[in-house]
Formats: sequence, structure tokens, C-alpha cells
Amino acid sequence: MKTNKQINKNATATVTDVKVIKRIQNTFWQWLHCVDQMPWLPCQFFDEHIFVNHENHTETQFIHKDTVLQFGKKGDAPVNPHAITFLVTGSKLDLRDYVQGVGAERLDCELRWFSTEGIQLRWPSHGAQEYDCWFRCTLKHTAGHFTVNAFLRHTPAQRPSDQQDYRSRPAIGDRDLLPTSVAMVLQTLSPSVLPALSSQQKLHCQFAIDHKGPNAQVEWHRQTRGERLLLFSHASRSGQTKGSGVGLKALVGGDASFTLPLVKLNSEGTYICSVSVPPLLGSVDVTLHVQERPRVSLNVGSSLVLTDGTFQKVACEAEGYYPLDVEIVWYQEQPGASGKRVGAPLPKKVDNILLSSHKHNQEGTYSLSAFFYLQASLSQSGYQYTCTVSHQSLLVPIRKSFTLTVEEPTSWTFYFLIAGLLAVLCPMLCYWYKGERQGPHTKKMMQ
Repeated sequence: MKTNKQINKNATATVTDVKVIKRIQNTFWQWLHCVDQMPWLPCQFFDEHIFVNHENHTETQFIHKDTVLQFGKKGDAPVNPHAITFLVTGSKLDLRDYVQGVGAERLDCELRWFSTEGIQLRWPSHGAQEYDCWFRCTLKHTAGHFTVNAFLRHTPAQRPSDQQDYRSRPAIGDRDLLPTSVAMVLQTLSPSVLPALSSQQKLHCQFAIDHKGPNAQVEWHRQTRGERLLLFSHASRSGQTKGSGVGLKALVGGDASFTLPLVKLNSEGTYICSVSVPPLLGSVDVTLHVQERPRVSLNVGSSLVLTDGTFQKVACEAEGYYPLDVEIVWYQEQPGASGKRVGAPLPKKVDNILLSSHKHNQEGTYSLSAFFYLQASLSQSGYQYTCTVSHQSLLVPIRKSFTLTVEEPTSWTFYFLIAGLLAVLCPMLCYWYKGERQGPHTKKMMQ
């Protein structure tokens, strides 16, 4: 039997093993989290050289420089000491949270100076100064899934002189390292939307600021054909609101998404979600283009029976589509070829197709008809005719088909026999009919 001392020793060992296993698991998950976090991104930095030209006008020259956007903490060494490094250090906002699950190869990164237009305000965050420099970082998914705009705050090592023009830029060397922190982020998950007519569409816009109770102004504008229309405005300090489309409760949590209750053709344009927290003003754009799927129909049924040598007008109509461009093609396919992948002849394009003019419908959509005159032939009996309609609103073309059956005409000899038979039978039937009518009267006279 085991003594109490041995039992306690085994129990202690078991507890120790469990602690070791948990420590290993925690270390593994921490390591996995670090691996999942993006350590750096290649970026394109648009440096600025502002000068006055010979006509006394201010000009800005943009200088493209390869840059690294590196995530870490103050004191970290640059991953590429031969490039400009924007070191994004600790903040309440982590820029990587907005691009989770997306590899660096699927991101376009761009850095630009942001001008406060001479407004010198101390950002209400620890370590901020009135003379801070600001940069705007834009991250876009290469497939257009999202756009992120972030403002990076950098405190120069030396305070600039009071006489320095706000338009001047401190020089940034080709190997400089600039510690920065994220002050404000705007994101949209719908940079481009393609709603149908009469549908409801939500335009996504999310924002976050690195401190509580900011003096924020949130606005939505629609810009089309050079005109800019205010749709919604809300000031957090005063609580004043203009327009509608944004939920005020959601706005408190940073959700500034705008809802279009009914999409119309005049809803098309660029929708701009902007957030102003002095001295910063950021925005994200959402492009809206209406797309309406065509309704496709044929003027014949799924089966068409014709007599050899006769003609039939066959039409394919695409109705109610938007925008204008649509393609309608007719194909002819031999019997039994439909559905076969190997060895079957390819469908043949039907020639001599005629198109109607585009019809502009009352709600702004379009309609178009493509037709041809089919001459029935016994050799084409069993052929399948297919109309395919392609439009940018369709992932795959719409197909409508019918099968042609051609019959032989009735023989003229048969017609002559029928006519002769009727010529004989008609007088007999007439004589019999008259006899029936005269029969009772004749019998009465004889009595």
C-alpha cells in the first residue's frame, strides 16, 4: 500500500504537471497570436516639397519614397534600416485590428502628410504636443473589400520655431525612424456597392478615436455631377442633428453607417462619410452604382412545331435592365448535343440577328429585343435554339431555349380524295335530310 507521503507526493507532481502543461499552452497561444499579428507592411510614402514658383503661387511637389509601416514599441530597431520607418507604437487603437485575416500581399498601403491648415491644438492624449506632425495612412484591400484611413501622430524631437510656416515640412531622411501612434481610424467595408432599384442599401462607416468624449462632428454627403449634398450631420457636444439615415445609438459606439431606404436611379454617386475631431478631418468614400438584372423571355414556348418550308419570327426580349449595355446572342445546337461535354459539336451562332432599338422605360431601365426569321427545314428538326443574355449585373448569362420540331406537309393526293369523298357524300346527305323532313307529311296525305 502507498503511504500518505507517497500519495501527497504524487498529487503534488500531478498538480505541477498540470501547471507546466497550462504554461506551455499559454506560451503557445501567445506565440500563435504574435505570429498572427502583422509585424510590418511595405508602404509608399508621398513626401512633399512645398515652394513658391516664379509666378508667386504655392506649389507642392510629391516625392515617392519606399517606406516601412512597422508595429511595435518605442526603442524597437527598424526591420529595414535602409528605408524610412514609421514605427506605430502603443495606443488604444491598433491598426491591425481593422485588417485581421488579410495578408500583407492583399493590402495597398499609402502614407501622406496631413495638414492642419495652421490650426495648432494639443491632441487630448498622453504625450501629445501642439507642434505634433500628422500623417494619414490609407490601407486598401486589393480586391476592394475595405478601405481604412488612419491618422498617425508624431512628436518631433525638437520643437519648431514659432516663425515656421505651417506649410513647411520637416525634412525626413531616407533612413529615418519616426515613432508614431494612431489617433483616429475610419473604415468602410463597402467601398463600392451595386444595389438593385427599389432595394434598401446600407453604406458602412465605422470610426474610432483614441480618447473618450471627443468633440466629433459626423457627416454624410452625396457627390454627383459636381454637386455635393448634405444628407446627415451630428455634433457630439451639442447633440444637434440634421437629416436622417444614421442611428444615433449606434453612433455612440462609432457606427456611422448610413441607410438608404429606397434606391432610385438618382441615388447613384459617391457617398462620403466624414468625421471631424479638430484639428483632424478624415473621410471614407462609398461609390454607389445601380444595377438591375434583365428579365428575359421568348415569344415562343419551350417547344415549337412548324411545317417544312414555313417561316416563324423568333424573338428574345431582355426587359428592365440597368445600366444600358446588354448583349443578346442566339445559338443553334444539334439534337442530342445539349449537356454533352466530350465529342459533341459546339453550338453554332445564329447569323442575321436583328436588334430592336433600345426602349427607355418609365422608371429609367431599358429593354431590347433580338429576333430572327426561322425557316423550318426537316434537316433541322430536333435542333435546340438558345438565347443568351449577358449584362454586368449577372454573374453568368441568362439562357432561354426552345426545341424545334419540323413536320412534313400533308400530301395533295390526300386533299383530293377528301374533296372527292365530300362531293359524293354531300348530295346523299342532303337527299336523306330532305326525305326525313318530308316523310311524316307524305304519310298523312296517303291516309
